[in-house]
Amino acid sequence: MRARPDLTTAQWRKSSYSNPDGGNCIEVADGYPGVVPVRDSKAPSGPVLLLNPTAWGDFVAFAADHANG
Repeated sequence: MRARPDLTTAQWRKSSYSNPDGGNCIEVADGYPGVVPVRDSKAPSGPVLLLNPTAWGDFVAFAADHANG
């Protein structure tokens, strides 16, 4: 089992498609080999999901396919 990465200095980013007024957004942090940290932008001190790169790619593909209904 891999140790949980230290995310205290993580640089979080939102998608360029995110609404600047808030809404349903997620943020990701880059720079963590083998894992993609994901969190809810409305709850930055809340839980963080740690996805493997394959799962992240599957999520992004699914979201792109279903973005407009």
